Amino acid sequence: MWHDVEQNTDEWLDLRAGKVTGSSIGKIMANYGKAFGDPAKSLAAVIAVEQLTGKRVQSCGYSNSDMDRGHEQEPAARMLYEETFFTDVDNGGFYDNGDTGSSPDGRVNDNGLIEIKSAIVSIHYERIRKNNYDSQYRWQLPFNLRESGREWIDFVSYCEDFPEDKRLFVIRKTKDQFAEEFRMIESRLEEFWLIVDDIKKTIRAM
Repeated sequence: MWHDVEQNTDEWLDLRAGKVTGSSIGKIMANYGKAFGDPAKSLAAVIAVEQLTGKRVQSCGYSNSDMDRGHEQEPAARMLYEETFFTDVDNGGFYDNGDTGSSPDGRVNDNGLIEIKSAIVSIHYERIRKNNYDSQYRWQLPFNLRESGREWIDFVSYCEDFPEDKRLFVIRKTKDQFAEEFRMIESRLEEFWLIVDDIKKTIRAM
């Protein structure tokens, strides 16, 4: 189910409670094939409590300068993307699939998504030089496609300090290119939910 909500609002935060989302899937997929690390275990505890209470954990909000810059520059990046590709970008909203969900930064036409990452000069430069996105987004992009059921996603890097014609860097990935990632995510989530269930049982027995 898709919800037409704005990111970072109370309604959006409440919809995410008790779910694995695009911003947290990386913690679960880290060390794939090995035991879950502490970030995944901490996430499992938060999700277990949120599922038991039906409320989001209030103490889990986090922000840093990179995130703040991203929020400030996202409208400019979105506008430049629209002008560059002669298209409109609709609100990404929230895709709710029960225990999982995602919040893409925008929806494009009937088949596409965008994920906007505002970057400092050095990071934007490296993305352009390598013609690729950062490894930290390896799982967020396929997860967003998995949750939305859409056909493709554009990774959009934006740096306002670059020359005007180089401020935007875009890489498109299709659903077919992520077939292996989809399989790995599905397998890892099955293991993760076992941990969440164990935590819930422990809490109930206290």
